[in-house]
Amino acid sequence: MLTTLWNLGAFIVTLSILVAIHEYGHFWVARRCAVKVQRFSIGFGKVLFKYTDRLGTEFAIAAIPLGGYVKMLDGRVAPLLPGEEQFAFDKKTVWQRIAIVSAGPIANFLLAVVAFFVMFMIGVESAKPIIKTTLEDTPMGIIKNEGAFQVTAINDQRVDDLGALNLELVSQIGESGFNITIAPLSDDKNRRNIELTKTFKVSLQNWTFDPKKESIITSLGLLPYTPDIHLEVADLVKGEAGDKASLQVGDKLRAINGVKLTDWQEFVELIQKNANQQLQLEIERGTIVTTINLTPGARKIGSDSIQGYIGVSPVVDPYPDEYRVKLQFSPVNSFIKGVEKTAQLTKLTFNTLIKLVTGDISVTNLSGPVSIAKGAGMSADYGIGYFLGFLALISVNLGLMNLIPLPVLDGGHLLYYFAELITGKPIPENIQEIGFRIGAAILMVLMTIAIFNDFNLL
Repeated sequence: MLTTLWNLGAFIVTLSILVAIHEYGHFWVARRCAVKVQRFSIGFGKVLFKYTDRLGTEFAIAAIPLGGYVKMLDGRVAPLLPGEEQFAFDKKTVWQRIAIVSAGPIANFLLAVVAFFVMFMIGVESAKPIIKTTLEDTPMGIIKNEGAFQVTAINDQRVDDLGALNLELVSQIGESGFNITIAPLSDDKNRRNIELTKTFKVSLQNWTFDPKKESIITSLGLLPYTPDIHLEVADLVKGEAGDKASLQVGDKLRAINGVKLTDWQEFVELIQKNANQQLQLEIERGTIVTTINLTPGARKIGSDSIQGYIGVSPVVDPYPDEYRVKLQFSPVNSFIKGVEKTAQLTKLTFNTLIKLVTGDISVTNLSGPVSIAKGAGMSADYGIGYFLGFLALISVNLGLMNLIPLPVLDGGHLLYYFAELITGKPIPENIQEIGFRIGAAILMVLMTIAIFNDFNLL
């Protein structure tokens, strides 16, 4: 329950920031074009707070925090009073209208640059893209007998941490293949040996990826380095099955129902498969070996399945300092990195949208508000730096999505205005209305698919 509330709170904060910046872009340029702004609202529905400035603009915060809008004086919406024509949006030149409409998405891209700039100034801890091994019968199975290695580039694009590796691999979805460059780790220093870098051509011809089941890194057959996990209890959740069975911190787990345990993952899988089933767990406590009864609890996974759970965490070796990387730069380099990262995400998002249209990526990969809420909550848990990175990612997506030429979005309005530039006259109101209805229908279908995909992940 607390996790849900935390995710919801983080979602509202994230969405409010994104909407406020987007709408402020429209507002700021509208003011510069001498358009009268009647209302600037964050949220919909009942107004919780409002303030009117000296120019007559009402600033409001409403009860439903799922968007916002800027209402401008417009002769198409209500009759204009004498002398108001010069302040009406629809009476402005087509270039001014284009500037006002495009300012919202542009503001989102600028927000991403600023968020990344601050993130890189603060610095964020990350892990180097160290790979322990590769799996056979996967695209990465062509990398054999290399031992542990560090990925240095994908298609000559430098990779510094696991997050960057993930983004580069996501951008390859729908492609026929890509090049991966690796550097073996020297045995004595556990550092990449630049002189021995190798490049492999990876084929994606027979590769399938289900984001609901695994990460793209493991799906391709790369197993990132993880510290050793021991069959020893490090912590217990009070009131859960492990605590009820009288497990103690320091207990070593030896066998279940007489079958010897070899690693922590095997133990987890056995627990998950035996919800509400009594198990005989053999443990070593100090010098004493004993057997206790353990009945895993059950938690719902998806819509029609349950999974065993006991509320126990294991002893994990510390992550080696030489495998860590801190992404922190000077003010100038942070700004450059912010621009580069925003450009990279914009390109990735644009290519993803194209691949959705062409069918190279399934619509099952669309995410909606539930996924965004989870992402916001998780990033906020990790700290302000990670939250800023998540905010930038969603801001780029929002900016680009709004430029899609659907009449109900900013991109649709821009399409009409550019058509007006070419033809020399506005698109007829009845044609625009038909376009708005079609655009709204398409957007509703996409939102429904995204929300459906979200709930399949619950």
